Parts: sequence; structure tokens; C-alpha cells
Amino acid sequence: MVFTKRLREGVRLGKITCSVRIWKRLHVKVGARYGMEEGEIEVDSIKPIGFPDITPELARESGFLGVIDLLKVAKHGKGENIYLIRFHYVRPRIKRPGRPKPA
Repeated sequence: MVFTKRLREGVRLGKITCSVRIWKRLHVKVGARYGMEEGEIEVDSIKPIGFPDITPELARESGFLGVIDLLKVAKHGKGENIYLIRFHYVRPRIKRPGRPKPA
């Protein structure tokens, strides 16, 4: 799942934990992780919804100013199926120096 640049910081800070996507078919799976520049998001749930479910509150929860702002970004191609995807951000692991390999 790719997020528009203006939403990425909110995702990393945990302020944005859901996304509305309008796709032809589902592109993500519950439990799967999807990379960002730093860290990943892990999908917690996917729920098919309709246009009436896209409220101003849901738009703001998704990081948008309102419904119209959300719809400009949410539609991908000829998609007609609307999904509410809930997720959480997973910080990148800190790499620790490994043990030297035996000679």
C-alpha cells in the first residue's frame, strides 16, 4: 500500500491508522506487512464499505481534510469496490552488529 507523501508522517506517528481505497479488487491481506521508506504497515482489518460510509470523520481519521479530498486520492483506475483498511505502523528494526563469523 502506497501513501501520498503528505500522509506518510501521520502514518509513522500513529495518527493515521486507516485508509479508504477504491479498487477493482483487493490488493492487500490482513496480517500482511507493506513497506514504507522507513518501517512497514501491518494490515489489521479490511471491510467493504459504501459511499455513505465515507463520512467527514472517516476522511479526517484517514488524514484528509474532508470527503472530497479523500475521494481524489482513494480511487485507483476503474475501481468501484470501496474498502476500509485499518492498520498499524511497525517501526524499522534497529540492526545490531552481528557476531564475527568463525574463520
